[in-house]
Amino acid sequence: MSDTVQVIRTDHEGVVEVRLNRPDKMNAISTEMFADLAAAGESLKNDPTVRAVVVSGEGRCFCAGLDMGNFSKMAEGQPSSTTEGLEKRTHGDSNLAQYVAMVWRDVPVPVIAAVHGVCFGGGLQIALGADFRYATPDSQWAVMEIKWGLVPDMGGMVLVNELVRPDVARELCYTGRILSGQEALDVGLATRIAGNPREEALTQAQAIAGKSPDAIRAMKRMLNDAITPKEQAARILLEESREQDAIIGSPNQVEAVYANLEKRAPRFLDPKV
Repeated sequence: MSDTVQVIRTDHEGVVEVRLNRPDKMNAISTEMFADLAAAGESLKNDPTVRAVVVSGEGRCFCAGLDMGNFSKMAEGQPSSTTEGLEKRTHGDSNLAQYVAMVWRDVPVPVIAAVHGVCFGGGLQIALGADFRYATPDSQWAVMEIKWGLVPDMGGMVLVNELVRPDVARELCYTGRILSGQEALDVGLATRIAGNPREEALTQAQAIAGKSPDAIRAMKRMLNDAITPKEQAARILLEESREQDAIIGSPNQVEAVYANLEKRAPRFLDPKV
């Protein structure tokens, strides 16, 4: 248990809920929350009593993405603890930021994300790290990084491409447009529309917890490898970090942040060729 992430043992044996717990900040991911999410995932990876996991958000939304304080630091040219030296692998094939999304693949049992309200940027990538996602029809989803002059770098280039057609992935990444829960279902980001996704996810988790844990864990291992082999995922994750390292703090990236903070049109420079 931590201030920003709650790991809750439910009344049903083997079912654990991981709840993002910064409701006053729309569960935006702070430096502390990165560490707490990673710790939560690590604890579940190594617990043989866990049968299924539900990831949800406290308050009015799932997760609004990166905490605004990090963007303010970028605008001021200050390094952030989550953006300094992204290429260094600190958690297997991932850095810390990637790990909070990819760790749900490493948890050896099914993980269900219950999405309501907004699911933007880093929050979207956390949700996509789950095995499947239940969502309210009016939830809002977006690959939001382009708004801040960034690329998805929390596993998004692995996870988005697993779920949607290549042309749809390109459109979502290039535009950052917001999708409703229903459209997220239509394009393949969401798995099911639910009036109360947390309740339905917990009910499904209970059903899974009643199945043979050996068979469930074996299927997750095989499905992980069948969908995106480990070597391919590792290569893409490293490329995410290299591209983001080159972008963060560049004039056009800083201009994107200032333009958003100042609510004006950006004035970008032509890239060097």
